[in-house]
Formats: sequence, C-alpha cells, structure tokens
Amino acid sequence: MSDRAVLHVKGRVLVGPDDARDELWVIDGRVSYERPVGARDVRTVQGWALPGLVDAHCHVGLDTHGPVPDDVSEKQALTDRDAGTLLIRDAGSPSDTRWIDDRDDLPKIIRAGRHIARTRRYIRNFAWEIEPDDLVAYVAQEARRGDGWVKLVGDWIDRGTGDLSACWPRDAVEAAIAEAHRLGARVTAHCFAEDSLRDLVESGIDCIEHATGLTEDLISLFAARGVAIVPTLVNIATFPRLAAGAESKFPRWSAHMRRLHERRYDTVRSAYDAGIPVYVGTDAGGSLAHGLVAGEVAELVTAGIPPVEALSATSWGARAWLGRPGLEEGAPADLVVYDGDPRADVRVLADPRRVVLNGRVVG
Repeated sequence: MSDRAVLHVKGRVLVGPDDARDELWVIDGRVSYERPVGARDVRTVQGWALPGLVDAHCHVGLDTHGPVPDDVSEKQALTDRDAGTLLIRDAGSPSDTRWIDDRDDLPKIIRAGRHIARTRRYIRNFAWEIEPDDLVAYVAQEARRGDGWVKLVGDWIDRGTGDLSACWPRDAVEAAIAEAHRLGARVTAHCFAEDSLRDLVESGIDCIEHATGLTEDLISLFAARGVAIVPTLVNIATFPRLAAGAESKFPRWSAHMRRLHERRYDTVRSAYDAGIPVYVGTDAGGSLAHGLVAGEVAELVTAGIPPVEALSATSWGARAWLGRPGLEEGAPADLVVYDGDPRADVRVLADPRRVVLNGRVVG
C-alpha cells in the first residue's frame, strides 16, 4: 500500500440516487470501498458525498469581449471548482485551455472547440464566423481539436428582419453533423428560437443548448430522437434585461425574447415530462459569472423537475451522459461533501463542506 495519505469519507456516500453507502476511502487518488490495511496517515471527512458536479454548458477562457489571459481562465476554473463543479463541458471557447489538463487542482474539461457561427450572426470575437459552404470543413477542424463535441450557433438575430432566425440551410447542417459523427464527435447547438430546431434534430444533432423555442410538436420529435437539452435557466433569466436594452432598435426580437422567457419553466417541464434528457448548464463565461451550478439546479426544481432528477442532471446522470465515472470503485476521487442530504433539499449544493479533486481536499 502507498505511503500517501488516505482520505476517509464517512456519513452517506451517494453513489447513485438509490445507492447510499456509509463510507469510502481515497487511496492514491482513487475511490475504494475496501478499508485499507496499514495506512499511516488517515484524514476523515464527514457528511453527504456526491460525485463532483457537472456544468454541461460553461465557457472557461471567455468573457464579454472574447478570449481571456490564462490567469483569468484559472480564476474562472477555480470559482467553478470551489462551487463543487469538477467536470465541465466547455461549450465553446476561443482560448486554448489545454494547459488546465496538467493541473490536478482544476476541474476536468470536455471541450467543444470554438463556436461555429454564421458571418455577423453572433457575439463578436467568440466564434469562427463563416458561410454555409465552409461549415463541413470547420466542423471537421473543431471535431479534431475538441474532446468529442462540436458547437454550432443554430440561430441568432437577423438584423434584416429584426428577429431571431435560423443560421444554416438544411443541407449544410446535414452534411456538417454527418461529418462530425464520422469523426467520432457529438454536435450541439445554441438555439433560442423555434425555427432552427426541426432541421437540426432531423439532421441528427445530439443536443440543443437553451432550447427555449421548444413547442409541443418539437418536444415529441426531440423525445423520439433522444436529443438532450441543457436549458441554462440562469442565463434565460437575463432575457427581460436584454429585451429592454434593444426595444427601440429591434422591437420584434425584444418581444420574442420576452415570450421565450415567460414560458421557460413550462418549456423545461414539458420536455422533462416527455422523456427528453435534461442536464445542468450555467452558460458561465461571456456575460455570466462562474460558480452558478447550485442556482441552475434550483431553477430546474422551480421548473417542476423532481429534486432527485435535477440532482442527477448535475451528478450521476450528467456524468454517464458525458462518459465520465462517478464514485465507482477505482474511479478518480472527484467528490463534494455537504452537511445535508441534497436529495432532500438541493439548496445544500450552494454550500459545499469539502471539495475533493483527484483525491486531494482542495476546498
């Protein structure tokens, strides 16, 4: 056995929603449910333990102006870590954050490369801005650069019409998604409105971000195809402010954004009721602060998703969806310890007692 310090987690270890164990041990940075023999230095932590939380829509290396220096990316990652987020699906960033992979004190990141948007149809300095003829090539490029995901901007304001509209023709989307799948990558897309969704889903997309434009007929299509959504409700909460700021210039867009906001909870609950997989994402980076994962889980509960299912959307279920382990025997010891049972009250997620990453207590 190693001379390294052993961590003993006592209380209730939530290996799954219905699998609570009395203790686990962390040996050489990995989870074990067997008591070690001859450990020389044992540290004990008590409480309710969960797998490290997942933020499935986050942007490390990005702020309102575009890419940020490494020291800012580090602060963003540390803020997420201290909130209990130990696995991030980075849903588009212009910064190279591969150096984070060499740090065992920072969250693990699954990258989607850089956003791919239509020319002048997204936030300046965030995305590759291209035309449809180049979409397949850029999807292939980002599929090779990412960690199994590619991110499209599916809709954005069209300044000619003054409202949200789809960014890509159907044939371009079909070819791009097919190319990503050929290269072993899944595809997701930013979508606020309604009219891009059918083409994306029928073309084989794997996930939709925000998904505020879901309607009854689209919900049944999503459910039949198994397409997941990441609602980012803490971001959708900003829609009224955005609408007010653009009222005089783009009144149609402003009214549309308000309607999407007003029905947001009904949209998410209807999606969940139909069997659409729903996962936690905050959209941190850009204009939103990092460390908001607990608030997003609480928003899903407010929308009507049962607390245990909302918890799974940032823990057991989210990790399985992303192909990363939870607290199984031999898994990396990435876990968060709380004073209370988060299945009974998700609000305890806002106050982690201990954060353990790669077997080390880091917060």
